[in-house]
Amino acid sequence: MNAIIHSGHSGLEGLQYSTCTVPGAVQDHVVIELRAAGLNHRDLFIMSDRTSQDTSLIPGSDGAGIVVEVGEGVQHISVGDEVIIHPTLGWEHTADVPVVPGIVGGPSDGTLAQYIALPASNVLPKPTHLSWIEAGVLSLSALTAYRALFTRGGLKAGEHLLIPGIGGGVATYALLMALAAGAKVTVTSRSEVKRAEALRLGAYQALDSHADWKSTMNSDEPVDIILDSIGQAMFPKYESVIRPGGRIVMFGASSGDDLHVPIRSIFFPQISLIGTSMGSREEFMQMLEWVEKHEIRPVVDSIYPLQNTTQAFERLEKGEQFGNIAITME
Repeated sequence: MNAIIHSGHSGLEGLQYSTCTVPGAVQDHVVIELRAAGLNHRDLFIMSDRTSQDTSLIPGSDGAGIVVEVGEGVQHISVGDEVIIHPTLGWEHTADVPVVPGIVGGPSDGTLAQYIALPASNVLPKPTHLSWIEAGVLSLSALTAYRALFTRGGLKAGEHLLIPGIGGGVATYALLMALAAGAKVTVTSRSEVKRAEALRLGAYQALDSHADWKSTMNSDEPVDIILDSIGQAMFPKYESVIRPGGRIVMFGASSGDDLHVPIRSIFFPQISLIGTSMGSREEFMQMLEWVEKHEIRPVVDSIYPLQNTTQAFERLEKGEQFGNIAITME
Protein backbone atom coordinates (compact mmCIF):
# COMPACT_ATOMS: atom_id res chain seq x y z
CA MET A 1 0.00 0.00 0.00
CA ASN A 2 1.01 3.65 -0.35
CA ALA A 3 1.69 5.53 2.86
CA ILE A 4 3.36 8.57 4.37
CA ILE A 5 6.25 7.34 6.51
CA HIS A 6 8.25 9.40 8.99
CA SER A 7 11.80 8.25 9.72
CA GLY A 8 15.43 9.32 9.74
CA HIS A 9 14.99 12.98 10.70
CA SER A 10 12.86 15.13 12.97
CA GLY A 11 10.16 17.40 11.59
CA LEU A 12 8.90 17.49 8.02
CA GLU A 13 12.32 16.48 6.68
CA GLY A 14 11.62 12.93 7.82
CA LEU A 15 8.45 12.50 5.72
CA GLN A 16 8.48 10.14 2.74
CA TYR A 17 5.78 8.94 0.34
CA SER A 18 6.50 5.23 0.13
CA THR A 19 5.03 1.74 0.09
CA CYS A 20 4.62 -0.79 2.87
CA THR A 21 2.72 -3.98 3.65
CA VAL A 22 -1.04 -3.90 4.06
CA PRO A 23 -1.83 -4.77 7.71
CA GLY A 24 -3.93 -7.79 8.60
CA ALA A 25 -6.84 -8.12 11.02
CA VAL A 26 -5.69 -9.85 14.20
CA GLN A 27 -7.95 -10.79 17.12
CA ASP A 28 -10.59 -8.11 17.86
CA HIS A 29 -9.25 -5.82 15.10
CA VAL A 30 -10.54 -4.67 11.72
CA VAL A 31 -8.78 -3.41 8.60
CA ILE A 32 -10.09 -0.23 6.98
CA GLU A 33 -9.47 0.96 3.45
CA LEU A 34 -9.21 4.69 4.09
CA ARG A 35 -10.94 7.16 1.81
CA ALA A 36 -9.77 10.34 3.55
CA ALA A 37 -7.73 11.50 6.53
CA GLY A 38 -7.02 14.79 8.30
CA LEU A 39 -3.99 16.63 9.65
CA ASN A 40 -3.62 17.96 13.20
CA HIS A 41 -1.03 20.04 15.03
CA ARG A 42 -0.40 16.94 17.12
CA ASP A 43 1.20 15.35 14.04
CA LEU A 44 3.70 18.22 13.87
CA PHE A 45 4.51 17.88 17.59
CA ILE A 46 5.03 14.11 17.24
CA MET A 47 7.35 14.49 14.26
CA SER A 48 9.37 17.30 15.82
CA ASP A 49 10.15 15.11 18.85
CA ARG A 50 11.27 12.09 16.84
CA THR A 51 14.93 11.35 16.07
CA SER A 52 16.90 9.16 13.67
CA GLN A 53 16.95 6.48 16.39
CA ASP A 54 13.17 6.03 16.33
CA THR A 55 11.51 3.32 14.25
CA SER A 56 9.50 4.43 11.24
CA LEU A 57 5.98 5.72 11.86
CA ILE A 58 2.89 6.40 9.76
CA PRO A 59 1.44 9.60 11.30
CA GLY A 60 -2.18 10.74 11.33
CA SER A 61 -5.05 10.38 13.80
CA ASP A 62 -8.15 11.25 11.72
CA GLY A 63 -9.67 9.02 9.10
CA ALA A 64 -12.74 7.42 7.56
CA GLY A 65 -13.19 4.55 5.16
CA ILE A 66 -14.65 1.11 4.43
CA VAL A 67 -14.04 -2.07 6.43
CA VAL A 68 -12.32 -4.67 4.24
CA GLU A 69 -11.34 -7.33 6.80
CA VAL A 70 -12.70 -8.37 10.21
CA GLY A 71 -10.66 -10.27 12.78
CA GLU A 72 -11.81 -13.10 15.02
CA GLY A 73 -13.99 -11.98 17.92
CA VAL A 74 -15.30 -8.84 16.24
CA GLN A 75 -19.04 -8.31 16.48
CA HIS A 76 -21.37 -5.65 15.07
CA ILE A 77 -18.86 -4.66 12.35
CA SER A 78 -18.94 -6.22 8.89
CA VAL A 79 -16.95 -6.04 5.69
CA GLY A 80 -18.34 -3.16 3.63
CA ASP A 81 -19.34 -0.97 6.59
CA GLU A 82 -18.64 2.76 6.18
CA VAL A 83 -16.83 3.84 9.33
CA ILE A 84 -15.04 6.65 11.12
CA ILE A 85 -12.05 6.24 13.45
CA HIS A 86 -12.13 7.08 17.15
CA PRO A 87 -8.48 8.12 17.70
CA THR A 88 -8.10 7.57 21.47
CA LEU A 89 -6.80 4.10 22.30
CA GLY A 90 -7.93 2.20 25.39
CA TRP A 91 -10.13 4.91 26.94
CA GLU A 92 -13.64 3.48 27.01
CA HIS A 93 -15.42 5.26 29.88
CA THR A 94 -15.31 9.00 30.47
CA ALA A 95 -14.75 8.67 34.22
CA ASP A 96 -11.61 6.53 33.76
CA VAL A 97 -9.25 9.35 32.79
CA PRO A 98 -5.81 8.04 31.71
CA VAL A 99 -2.58 9.72 32.80
CA VAL A 100 -1.75 10.31 29.13
CA PRO A 101 -4.23 9.17 26.45
CA GLY A 102 -2.92 6.74 23.83
CA ILE A 103 -3.65 8.08 20.37
CA VAL A 104 -3.65 6.62 16.86
CA GLY A 105 -0.69 7.95 14.86
CA GLY A 106 1.99 7.87 17.53
CA PRO A 107 3.26 5.57 18.87
CA SER A 108 0.99 3.28 16.81
CA ASP A 109 0.80 3.71 13.02
CA GLY A 110 -1.81 6.20 11.87
CA THR A 111 -4.13 7.16 9.07
CA LEU A 112 -1.88 8.67 6.38
CA ALA A 113 -1.99 5.45 4.40
CA GLN A 114 -4.36 3.51 2.18
CA TYR A 115 -5.12 0.96 4.91
CA ILE A 116 -5.06 0.81 8.71
CA ALA A 117 -5.70 -1.96 11.26
CA LEU A 118 -7.38 -0.92 14.50
CA PRO A 119 -9.17 -2.40 17.51
CA ALA A 120 -12.84 -2.80 16.65
CA SER A 121 -13.72 -0.58 19.61
CA ASN A 122 -12.07 2.33 17.78
CA VAL A 123 -14.36 2.02 14.77
CA LEU A 124 -17.86 3.51 14.60
CA PRO A 125 -20.42 4.14 11.84
CA LYS A 126 -19.66 7.17 9.66
CA PRO A 127 -22.19 10.02 10.08
CA THR A 128 -24.47 9.69 7.09
CA HIS A 129 -24.72 13.42 6.33
CA LEU A 130 -20.95 13.82 5.95
CA SER A 131 -18.91 13.26 2.81
CA TRP A 132 -15.78 11.12 2.97
CA ILE A 133 -13.64 14.26 3.16
CA GLU A 134 -15.74 15.73 5.98
CA ALA A 135 -15.75 12.49 7.95
CA GLY A 136 -12.03 12.04 7.34
CA VAL A 137 -11.12 15.29 9.14
CA LEU A 138 -13.61 15.08 12.00
CA SER A 139 -12.36 12.81 14.73
CA LEU A 140 -9.53 14.21 16.86
CA SER A 141 -10.36 17.92 16.78
CA ALA A 142 -14.11 17.49 17.12
CA LEU A 143 -13.67 15.09 20.05
CA THR A 144 -11.27 17.50 21.77
CA ALA A 145 -13.67 20.40 21.27
CA TYR A 146 -16.70 18.43 22.48
CA ARG A 147 -15.06 17.29 25.73
CA ALA A 148 -13.57 20.74 26.36
CA LEU A 149 -16.90 22.52 25.88
CA PHE A 150 -19.40 20.16 27.46
CA THR A 151 -17.80 17.49 29.66
CA ARG A 152 -15.17 19.75 31.21
CA GLY A 153 -16.42 23.28 30.50
CA GLY A 154 -20.10 22.68 31.17
CA LEU A 155 -21.11 25.15 28.47
CA LYS A 156 -24.79 26.16 28.60
CA ALA A 157 -27.10 28.05 26.29
CA GLY A 158 -26.79 31.79 26.72
CA GLU A 159 -23.23 31.72 28.05
CA HIS A 160 -20.43 33.76 26.48
CA LEU A 161 -17.49 31.74 25.15
CA LEU A 162 -14.13 33.20 24.11
CA ILE A 163 -11.98 31.26 21.62
CA PRO A 164 -8.50 32.82 21.24
CA GLY A 165 -6.70 31.97 18.01
CA ILE A 166 -9.56 30.96 15.72
CA GLY A 167 -8.57 29.04 12.60
CA GLY A 168 -7.40 25.60 13.73
CA GLY A 169 -9.51 22.47 13.75
CA VAL A 170 -10.45 22.39 17.45
CA ALA A 171 -11.26 26.11 17.48
CA THR A 172 -13.52 25.93 14.43
CA TYR A 173 -15.38 22.88 15.78
CA ALA A 174 -15.76 24.64 19.12
CA LEU A 175 -17.26 27.66 17.35
CA LEU A 176 -19.78 25.53 15.46
CA MET A 177 -20.71 23.38 18.47
CA ALA A 178 -21.08 26.33 20.84
CA LEU A 179 -23.33 28.16 18.39
CA ALA A 180 -25.46 25.02 18.03
CA ALA A 181 -25.72 24.90 21.84
CA GLY A 182 -27.07 28.45 21.94
CA ALA A 183 -23.94 30.15 23.28
CA LYS A 184 -22.57 33.54 22.28
CA VAL A 185 -19.05 33.19 20.84
CA THR A 186 -16.28 35.75 20.61
CA VAL A 187 -13.07 34.80 18.77
CA THR A 188 -9.65 36.36 18.30
CA SER A 189 -7.07 36.16 15.54
CA ARG A 190 -4.15 38.14 14.14
CA SER A 191 -5.60 37.54 10.67
CA GLU A 192 -8.30 39.83 9.34
CA VAL A 193 -9.30 37.09 6.89
CA LYS A 194 -9.82 34.55 9.69
CA ARG A 195 -11.78 37.07 11.77
CA ALA A 196 -14.06 37.72 8.81
CA GLU A 197 -14.57 34.00 8.22
CA ALA A 198 -15.48 33.45 11.89
CA LEU A 199 -18.07 36.22 11.68
CA ARG A 200 -19.49 34.61 8.54
CA LEU A 201 -19.90 31.34 10.46
CA GLY A 202 -21.83 33.12 13.21
CA ALA A 203 -19.34 34.46 15.75
CA TYR A 204 -20.69 37.38 17.79
CA GLN A 205 -17.40 39.30 17.81
CA ALA A 206 -13.98 38.79 16.21
CA LEU A 207 -11.16 40.67 17.91
CA ASP A 208 -7.56 41.28 16.89
CA SER A 209 -5.36 39.07 19.06
CA HIS A 210 -3.09 42.01 19.86
CA ALA A 211 -5.85 44.53 20.61
CA ASP A 212 -7.01 45.64 24.06
CA TRP A 213 -9.81 43.11 24.44
CA LYS A 214 -11.38 44.81 27.45
CA SER A 215 -11.91 48.10 25.62
CA THR A 216 -13.01 46.37 22.43
CA MET A 217 -15.44 43.93 24.03
CA ASN A 218 -18.75 45.20 25.40
CA SER A 219 -18.18 45.84 29.12
CA ASP A 220 -21.58 44.44 30.10
CA GLU A 221 -20.85 41.10 28.43
CA PRO A 222 -17.97 39.46 30.33
CA VAL A 223 -16.84 36.00 29.26
CA ASP A 224 -18.10 32.89 31.08
CA ILE A 225 -15.68 30.38 29.50
CA ILE A 226 -12.33 30.72 27.73
CA LEU A 227 -11.09 27.84 25.56
CA ASP A 228 -7.30 28.11 25.80
CA SER A 229 -4.90 26.30 23.49
CA ILE A 230 -2.19 28.97 23.54
CA GLY A 231 -1.03 29.37 27.14
CA GLN A 232 1.41 32.01 28.35
CA ALA A 233 1.32 34.30 25.31
CA MET A 234 -2.40 35.05 25.73
CA PHE A 235 -3.09 34.13 29.36
CA PRO A 236 -2.41 37.61 30.85
CA LYS A 237 -5.22 39.03 28.68
CA TYR A 238 -7.84 36.66 30.08
CA GLU A 239 -8.09 38.36 33.46
CA SER A 240 -9.48 41.54 31.92
CA VAL A 241 -12.45 39.89 30.18
CA ILE A 242 -13.48 36.83 32.22
CA ARG A 243 -16.26 37.24 34.77
CA PRO A 244 -15.79 36.33 38.45
CA GLY A 245 -16.44 32.61 38.79
CA GLY A 246 -15.61 31.98 35.15
CA ARG A 247 -13.85 28.91 33.70
CA ILE A 248 -10.69 28.60 31.65
CA VAL A 249 -10.51 25.24 29.87
CA MET A 250 -6.97 24.43 28.77
CA PHE A 251 -6.12 21.84 26.10
CA GLY A 252 -2.92 23.09 24.46
CA ALA A 253 0.29 25.07 24.93
CA SER A 254 1.28 26.42 21.53
CA SER A 255 3.28 29.24 23.16
CA GLY A 256 5.14 26.89 25.52
CA ASP A 257 4.58 24.83 28.66
CA ASP A 258 5.59 27.45 31.25
CA LEU A 259 2.77 29.53 32.68
CA HIS A 260 3.36 32.39 35.10
CA VAL A 261 0.22 33.89 36.59
CA PRO A 262 -0.44 35.84 39.82
CA ILE A 263 -2.21 33.42 42.15
CA ARG A 264 -4.45 36.19 43.51
CA SER A 265 -5.83 36.77 40.01
CA ILE A 266 -7.21 33.23 40.22
CA PHE A 267 -8.47 32.86 43.80
CA PHE A 268 -9.95 36.33 44.44
CA PRO A 269 -12.27 36.21 41.38
CA GLN A 270 -12.64 32.42 41.94
CA ILE A 271 -11.63 31.41 38.43
CA SER A 272 -11.62 27.69 37.62
CA LEU A 273 -8.64 26.35 35.64
CA ILE A 274 -9.71 23.14 33.94
CA GLY A 275 -7.44 20.78 32.00
CA THR A 276 -8.63 18.52 29.21
CA SER A 277 -7.15 16.29 26.51
CA MET A 278 -8.79 14.16 23.82
CA GLY A 279 -11.83 12.15 25.02
CA SER A 280 -13.26 8.71 25.75
CA ARG A 281 -15.14 6.34 23.48
CA GLU A 282 -18.33 7.35 25.30
CA GLU A 283 -17.67 10.99 24.48
CA PHE A 284 -16.78 10.15 20.88
CA MET A 285 -20.19 8.49 20.48
CA GLN A 286 -21.88 11.51 22.11
CA MET A 287 -19.95 13.84 19.81
CA LEU A 288 -21.08 11.91 16.72
CA GLU A 289 -24.69 12.06 17.92
CA TRP A 290 -24.32 15.82 18.49
CA VAL A 291 -22.82 16.35 15.03
CA GLU A 292 -25.64 14.39 13.38
CA LYS A 293 -28.41 16.01 15.45
CA HIS A 294 -27.24 19.53 14.60
CA GLU A 295 -26.00 18.59 11.10
CA ILE A 296 -22.61 20.12 11.82
CA ARG A 297 -20.19 19.95 8.91
CA PRO A 298 -16.43 20.42 9.29
CA VAL A 299 -14.88 23.52 7.78
CA VAL A 300 -12.51 22.10 5.15
CA ASP A 301 -9.68 24.48 4.34
CA SER A 302 -8.00 22.48 1.57
CA ILE A 303 -7.64 18.99 0.13
CA TYR A 304 -4.37 17.30 -0.89
CA PRO A 305 -3.69 13.88 -2.43
CA LEU A 306 -1.71 11.48 -0.23
CA GLN A 307 1.51 11.96 -2.23
CA ASN A 308 1.39 15.73 -1.49
CA THR A 309 1.05 15.37 2.27
CA THR A 310 4.32 17.22 2.94
CA GLN A 311 2.95 20.33 1.23
CA ALA A 312 -0.22 19.99 3.30
CA PHE A 313 1.83 19.87 6.50
CA GLU A 314 3.75 22.95 5.39
CA ARG A 315 0.48 24.86 5.17
CA LEU A 316 -0.49 23.63 8.64
CA GLU A 317 2.91 24.52 10.08
CA LYS A 318 2.63 28.09 8.77
CA GLY A 319 -0.81 28.47 10.33
CA GLU A 320 -2.33 29.52 7.03
CA GLN A 321 -5.42 27.32 7.25
CA PHE A 322 -8.93 28.08 8.46
CA GLY A 323 -10.49 24.79 9.47
CA ASN A 324 -9.23 21.35 8.55
CA ILE A 325 -6.71 20.15 5.99
CA ALA A 326 -7.82 16.92 4.33
CA ILE A 327 -5.82 14.15 2.67
CA THR A 328 -7.52 11.99 0.06
CA MET A 329 -6.34 8.46 -0.80
CA GLU A 330 -7.88 8.39 -4.28
